[in-house]
Amino acid sequence: MSIAFPPTASPYRRQALWAGAAIAVTAVNLRTAVTGFTPLLEVIGDDLGYGLTLAGVLGTVPAASFAAFGFLAPHVTRRFGLERTAAVALSLTAVALLLRALSPGPLSLVISTVLALAGIGATNVVIVPLVKAWFPQRIALWTSLYLILMQAGQFISPLLAIPIAQAAGWRSSVGMWAAPAAVAGAVWFVLMSKLPADHHAPSAVPAHADRVRVGRSATVWGLVVLFGAMSMSNYGIITWVPSVLTDAGADAALGGTMVALYSVWGVAAAFTVPQLATRLTNPFIVVVGCALFLVCGYLGLLLSPLGGTVAWICALGIGVSTFPLCMTLINRRTRTPQTAAAVSGFVQGIGYGLACLAPIGLGLLREATGSWSVPLLALAATAVPGVVAGWYACRPRFVEDEVRRSGAAAAFSRG
Repeated sequence: MSIAFPPTASPYRRQALWAGAAIAVTAVNLRTAVTGFTPLLEVIGDDLGYGLTLAGVLGTVPAASFAAFGFLAPHVTRRFGLERTAAVALSLTAVALLLRALSPGPLSLVISTVLALAGIGATNVVIVPLVKAWFPQRIALWTSLYLILMQAGQFISPLLAIPIAQAAGWRSSVGMWAAPAAVAGAVWFVLMSKLPADHHAPSAVPAHADRVRVGRSATVWGLVVLFGAMSMSNYGIITWVPSVLTDAGADAALGGTMVALYSVWGVAAAFTVPQLATRLTNPFIVVVGCALFLVCGYLGLLLSPLGGTVAWICALGIGVSTFPLCMTLINRRTRTPQTAAAVSGFVQGIGYGLACLAPIGLGLLREATGSWSVPLLALAATAVPGVVAGWYACRPRFVEDEVRRSGAAAAFSRG
């Protein structure tokens, strides 16, 4: 694998290998705290004494935390730099995961989960511009690499969750993910120690980035809605598919296995989608294909949840491949790491905010209707706004140019 360096960053050439290693170990930790936890919601609920409503809240916490700290992350990185932000965020995640494993009751479980996912929410945002800053000539390659490793963590954690909980208790199953998060934070701290004293992160966001009003860009709003629709599906699936299957008569282990199978398709998407997004002038066809797979998967679970479970889960896994598309387009549709950081925070902040509706909303629909039919139809319907938004997100243009034209038009109208 060849290493590409920031074009004006010769003092950082020797640190690029550390940056690559840091990005890689960070990626492994981006989903383990979520997918290693959701298969255990009912087990933990039986122990700590909470029901479906709080389980839905806990399913919403990841998206809510990613939304809130996605908005905050660009402001933090502007002051402290991307590397420092990543180091502190991952260290916070490691400590909070230990606290979650030691939780004596539901309140402490929720608080520790919020803290753990606050760190991951910030890391979600900074890893995108870090790729652009350190490896600007290899965006597709490094985007694929970190997404593959993220999906590997997302795949392994639910697969291990139930067996380890059965063997050593749910606290061990939840707490073990603190170790890789601590390792990732340590690697960022090592990189920081190797950077020159006057280094302020090669991709840190300068003050003038505040004036880049990315909300004026139709491309950015297309990315927001596309990312939000995908996130609603993703968090609805990983939170409630185990319950859909157990309600249909499957055992709990099948739910964890299917979440793992669902995650495997993210690895395939990470291999292929960033390459397509960089080679196709307009990758809108990817959005349309993903929407069709999502609808097929949801209707399959509705009509025959145990008759073709593997096929429906595979369809859903392919359907959320708009996630790597969005991550790639954030870098492809911006000219600088500074704007990429701003767009990443904006898209993930609002997008994950929309995703908050899925876990708790689907749980409430399930309780109100007594079945999973309406929740699954609601998830299938999210494919429609995703396709419309994808049209705007995929058009070949730069956010900075759209913002500039929008600002000029506003100035002309005032004049």
